[in-house]
Amino acid sequence: MILAAILAGGQSSRFGSDKAAALWDGRPLLAHVRDACARWADAVVVVGREGGIADRPAPGLGPLGGIAGALHYAATQGFDSVLTVPCDTPSLPEALIAALLRRAPSYCSDAPVIGHWPADLADALVDHIARDARRSVRGWAQQIGALPIATPERIANVNTPEDLAAL
Repeated sequence: MILAAILAGGQSSRFGSDKAAALWDGRPLLAHVRDACARWADAVVVVGREGGIADRPAPGLGPLGGIAGALHYAATQGFDSVLTVPCDTPSLPEALIAALLRRAPSYCSDAPVIGHWPADLADALVDHIARDARRSVRGWAQQIGALPIATPERIANVNTPEDLAAL
């Protein structure tokens, strides 16, 4: 079983307000991402927001902390793997997601936080976070031998209000 985990724990400092709640096409970005993830996974959770799955081993560790929280939750709930997607990418290429879901571990070479990870890597990721102060998703992915997947399509990433307006 696949768990989709929407990573939503960032500060939104460049955006100036909670970008997960920012409206695009009349709905919050988070709702768009949740709907997309529901097509690809058996269940969808939000990580790093109040009421969602907590980052591990603690908040404030960036995307790797969110991925670690999602992997831990997945492992304890019987999921085989986790598809991670940030809350600020409301439109993801279907071909990219299909390619990621064919193999775990794998990640998007242009946006490593978009990835497919075996749930049994939860403890290994927490150990990695404790040892590596850089907390690079790409660095961890390379360390575990994850397959980088390229996509010819542009991945819309909302970091500023201008990015949102350009969608």
